[in-house]
Amino acid sequence: MPNTYTQMYVQIVFAVKGKNITVHENHRDELEKYICGIISNKKSKPLAIYCNPNHIHILLGLHPTNAVSDLVKDIKVSSTKLINEKKWIVGKFYWQDGFASFTYSKSQIDRVSKYILNQPHHHKKQTFKEEYLLILKKLDIEYDEKYLFEWYD
Repeated sequence: MPNTYTQMYVQIVFAVKGKNITVHENHRDELEKYICGIISNKKSKPLAIYCNPNHIHILLGLHPTNAVSDLVKDIKVSSTKLINEKKWIVGKFYWQDGFASFTYSKSQIDRVSKYILNQPHHHKKQTFKEEYLLILKKLDIEYDEKYLFEWYD
C-alpha cells in the first residue's frame, strides 16, 4: 500500500491586537517554546520562530493532516490563554484576526530561517507594516488595504 510523502514549508505571520499591547522581551523565549510545542503536538515541525513585540513570524514544516488555518487558530487560542493566565500584560491580550502564510521550497529554508531569526535587525530599519507590505509585494500577492492588519508602529 502506498504511503504519503510531502514537503510543505510554510511561514506564518500574525499580529498583536491593541495599540499599547506588546509581547515583552522577558516573555519572548517562553512564548516561542510554548508555540513550538503546539506545532510539534500537531505533528508539524517548527523550524524558526521570532516573537516581536507586536507580531510573530513562524517557519514550519507542515504535516499533511493539518490545515494552516486550523494550526494558526490553535496557536492563537492557546497562546492567548497562556499570556492571559500568566498576566503578562495589564488587561486582556488578543491576536488580531487574520494571518499571512507563505510557502517555500526546501532550498529557501535556510534563507527564510535566518530572516526570521534576525528580526530585531530588520526592525531597526523598517516597521512591521513596511516589512509586511514588502513581503506581499515580493511574493506578488494582491491585497486590499482595508483587509490588512491594524498598524500600531
